[in-house]
Amino acid sequence: MARKPEKKKVVETTGHEWDGITELNNPMPRWWLWTFYLTIVWGIGYMILYPAWPLINGATPGLLGYSSRGEVAKDIAAVNAANAPLNDRIISLDLAAIAGDPEVGNYAVSAGAAVFRTFCIQCHGAGAAGSVGYPNLRDDDWLWGGDIEAIYATISHGIRADEDDDTRLSDMPVFGDDYLSPEEIAQAAQFVLSLTGRATDGALARAGVVVFEENCAACHGDDGTGDIYAGAPNLADALWLYGGDLETITETITNSRGGVMPAWSTKGRLNEAQLRQVAVYVHELGGGK
Repeated sequence: MARKPEKKKVVETTGHEWDGITELNNPMPRWWLWTFYLTIVWGIGYMILYPAWPLINGATPGLLGYSSRGEVAKDIAAVNAANAPLNDRIISLDLAAIAGDPEVGNYAVSAGAAVFRTFCIQCHGAGAAGSVGYPNLRDDDWLWGGDIEAIYATISHGIRADEDDDTRLSDMPVFGDDYLSPEEIAQAAQFVLSLTGRATDGALARAGVVVFEENCAACHGDDGTGDIYAGAPNLADALWLYGGDLETITETITNSRGGVMPAWSTKGRLNEAQLRQVAVYVHELGGGK
């Protein structure tokens, strides 16, 4: 017997038509719909169990109380616990003996490098070579001394750090504030320039000898080689914190300089082990004495 012809299923249209092409309103496949519904259920479950919706001071915590910050804190705590014996050993040793101790020497340098990259490169640079106004830690010019004890003290107490009573202080007078005349400043600048053997105005440089002796030698020394106990820089070499040309020297004498370094031992910035680690690292860079 012949089969009855099947009636052709009529599919509704969306009512949209472009250039004679009609958009049919075919239903979505059931597998796709069920997958979509499952994603909705999964999303609702996620929002209930995990942090999801932002609030004014954080986000909804979720029933599981999960926190990515908490996971990081656990990892940090685990690392700190593993390193605790080494840190205790670093604190117990004399500073000068740390680098020579085979058990903790390499660890101190490595940990100190991490501290330096986190807190110090913003001013001293990634390679510790400094920039204008920020000391190069790889050369032999140290305002406050380059042995490890001096480096540790500078890191701990900072430079002109108001929050630390033991901070390094070296206040150079503003000689341009009715202290020296412009002529005397010019004479002193020419004399300072002559200390490094560069060409100068001979007459001004000779007159500047007296100006220097009366106003500058107390800190920088009669020969201009500086004084680490006063934080006075050596003016007789080729290393200059702000620049050694005549214009910059004149500006320094006229208006003084006064950079500030934080006291890293205060306000919980660095703990004792970290202070010692970064001191060892800086000393190992080669510039320390």
